[in-house]
Amino acid sequence: MKTKLKAGARIVRGLLRTGAWTLGGTLAAPAFAQDVTATDVATTAREVPRVEVTGSAIRRVESETALPVQVLTRDEIDKAGVTTAAELLGRVSANVNGLTDGASINVGGDQRGFNSANLRGIGTSSTLVLLNGRRMANFASPGDDSGVDLNNIPAAALERVEVLLDGASALYGTDAIGGVINFITRKDYQGVELSGYAGKTDEGGAGKRTLSLSAGFGALDTDGYNVFAVADFQRTNALSTAQRSFIPNLKVEQRLGHLLSGYTSPANIRLTSLQRERLQERGFTINGQPITNRLINLSVPNCDPPANVYLPAGTGGVDACTYNYMGDTELYPKSEKSSLLSRGVVKLGGGHQAYAEVALSRAKTWYTGSAARVTGYIDYSLVPQLAGYGLEELEDDYPGELELRMRLNEAGQRTSELTSEATRFVVGMTGTVAGWDYDAAFNHSVNTVKDKDTHGYVLYNELMEGILDGRINPFGPSSAEGLALIDSIQVNDVVRRARGTLDSFDFKFSRALGKMDGGDLAVAVGGEARRERNRFTPSELLLSDNINNDAAPEGGRATSDSRKVAALYGEVLLPFARQWEAQLSARYDHYEQVGGAASPKIGLSYRPQAGVLLRASAGRGFRAPTMTELHRPTVYSSTATLPDPVYCATVDNNYSDCADNWDTRRYSNENLKPERSRQFSLGAVAALGSHVNASLDYWNIKRTDLISEIGDDIILGNLAKYGDLVYRDEDGLIDYIELRKENRGAQLARGLDLAVTVRGIHTAYGNVGGRLNGTYVLSSKIQNAPGDAFVSNLNRFVTDGVVQRWRHTLSLDWDRGPLSANLQNTWSSGYEDQNTAINIDDGSVVAANRVKSYSLWDLSGAYEFNPQLKLRLGVQNLFNRAPPYSNQAYYFLSGYDPSYTDPRGRRFYVSANYSFR
Repeated sequence: MKTKLKAGARIVRGLLRTGAWTLGGTLAAPAFAQDVTATDVATTAREVPRVEVTGSAIRRVESETALPVQVLTRDEIDKAGVTTAAELLGRVSANVNGLTDGASINVGGDQRGFNSANLRGIGTSSTLVLLNGRRMANFASPGDDSGVDLNNIPAAALERVEVLLDGASALYGTDAIGGVINFITRKDYQGVELSGYAGKTDEGGAGKRTLSLSAGFGALDTDGYNVFAVADFQRTNALSTAQRSFIPNLKVEQRLGHLLSGYTSPANIRLTSLQRERLQERGFTINGQPITNRLINLSVPNCDPPANVYLPAGTGGVDACTYNYMGDTELYPKSEKSSLLSRGVVKLGGGHQAYAEVALSRAKTWYTGSAARVTGYIDYSLVPQLAGYGLEELEDDYPGELELRMRLNEAGQRTSELTSEATRFVVGMTGTVAGWDYDAAFNHSVNTVKDKDTHGYVLYNELMEGILDGRINPFGPSSAEGLALIDSIQVNDVVRRARGTLDSFDFKFSRALGKMDGGDLAVAVGGEARRERNRFTPSELLLSDNINNDAAPEGGRATSDSRKVAALYGEVLLPFARQWEAQLSARYDHYEQVGGAASPKIGLSYRPQAGVLLRASAGRGFRAPTMTELHRPTVYSSTATLPDPVYCATVDNNYSDCADNWDTRRYSNENLKPERSRQFSLGAVAALGSHVNASLDYWNIKRTDLISEIGDDIILGNLAKYGDLVYRDEDGLIDYIELRKENRGAQLARGLDLAVTVRGIHTAYGNVGGRLNGTYVLSSKIQNAPGDAFVSNLNRFVTDGVVQRWRHTLSLDWDRGPLSANLQNTWSSGYEDQNTAINIDDGSVVAANRVKSYSLWDLSGAYEFNPQLKLRLGVQNLFNRAPPYSNQAYYFLSGYDPSYTDPRGRRFYVSANYSFR
């Protein structure tokens, strides 16, 4: 502990010594930057409008509070050249291992198209995402992650983003263990504004175009009303592996041959043990050599490159071919995104206002993977090279039958169309009654997801008929009749539909109750009644289990679940001395079926002198199990390549025999309890002169009753404890491994957040400033079950990802007259790779690797022709940095980690903004 704290302190001291005072963080502290005292705050409160800050229900003068809140402004979003909420959060150092478009690329996986946030790296389901302080419906498709799809956030309408880097269940309830991200849109806009963006990459692919239109009329103060709307349209082109020069440089074939595929074109043949022995006995050879493996290919060593290669150290081995899907897939999907946000406010008189908000969005994403894998069967007599070997005489289950592992290139690449749509209506009133400020609203939010197989997926039974009768040739071009058959059995069907609905009514009352030495004693009370509904509907075609590579879900039925939630909360602000302020809050939630949870919290701030703030907070939180975790049907899947210790003991630990991709069955659990958490933070904020603000916060989070499955690698590594979760057949071989959701184990995470802001430095060459925002993680580890040792994923890729030790975003600004420039850097530290993958052909384990650090630089310049017109030119990934090599085996893409890297390379963009006011 002491060593890690000293390391963190050294980083902070080093940054300060080397001129970090000229940098900055995106932590907003406008009032604090003016060196105000507690007495000044009390005075200012009577003169400056009070605002509501994420993490508190009480309006106050905007300044630093007991809770660390990071603010990203509209100006900073424009300078970064990002156009989506997901791209924006990729630059938040505390956001680790969120779901991205790149990480979603797969063929048939759960929750494709879901872009999510993940504060502290403790899970998407533990980060609460709000729009204007209220919830949105979560991404509807069932899966292991639950949260708001960032594609549904109307990015063009954002005024700012407030990131609360502290647990907030005491105010917001479930999901807020890791923190809260509040996307705040414009509230009182007048005029017309047109913005456009066009970007292209240096090597081609992944080009982007956006157009947004904002219009508003009516001044609330003078006209008594305001209505505005923001419409945004975006289109991004696909990026294929063939368009990126760094893909061959990863040398996936040489380094990760065991992760490639044994399904090839021309087809590999999977022999039975008896068939291999017969061929060996009778001197059958391939490429002039006797065969040694059960997997053979008659075209060796040609194998029809470039995707199908002869790779003796690969999955195909020395007697067969290997398919390199990293030469035949997409790295970044084509997408079309559109959104509309409209808000209207009208004064009703007597200090009351009515408001309504409409948010509509649609994100359509096309995922394109490799051509379909097919497991087919033919009579060996149809293969001339094998005729006469008497394979029909063997005592196999199906004498004379050959199993084929083929790649159906003639059907084209597997392509899916994923559409995520969101609808959100909020209607409410705000005002003052008997001295109490109130805000009450009804919120109706819906997310729908449609997953459509559009190409490359074919009807399995009809395909088998074509292979058996010879119309489809597994070893070469098919006949015209075979091609016509493949075309006629292409699937074009919405195979999965999901709908999630959230209906809620919430209210909040707040007021000042009296004077204290440091200001007004204020109190807030509120509550919420919410109903959540989820519906999942597989198509009839999917349930028929007749789509090749897209299996029917277990249970063969649609599901529909709902539950009611009720909550009450309260908050008290106690400025009990001129320099001291306390914030006390508590909330109680009750979930139908799950039960209740109480979440208290205390925050404390102290201003020992002008320009210095010390703060601390401590609280408890919870996460209610999702309806997916409670009711999801059983999911059939498989493990990564893992050794079975029982089987290995019988073959002298030869991994080529006893390691495999074992079948799994993943179960939900309707008896789950909520996860519990406790967290505390301790920090300081200081104005270092008239231009520089800095803050350093220590945070510590512990989760218990963790809702999780015991990892399949953990199970097989400790059969003495978890052997009852491994089901075996009569021969003692693994039939399947049970992965069941339970409340088990714990999670610990702690670290430091550093933020430095520089403003208003005037020089003869212009004005300069900057921001630095960094997170240094001291510890991140998970206990899989009570009594087990904690497993650290800090700077180490474990199971599904890594938490890097240090991440930062750095921004340097310059302006002179109408001209301005911005230089940004995002940086992630290197880490120990996932060094456990096994080559089942020869039993070897992948060579150990350490993933290099990842640093991207962006440069942009802007010119303001007049108050109406502004033009910006920019270069992202200025030095064309490619993703560092990784041997991770979790994601579909191999050779690098797509969860935090960007394969697009250097890209150029131009944006223009014109306003009519």
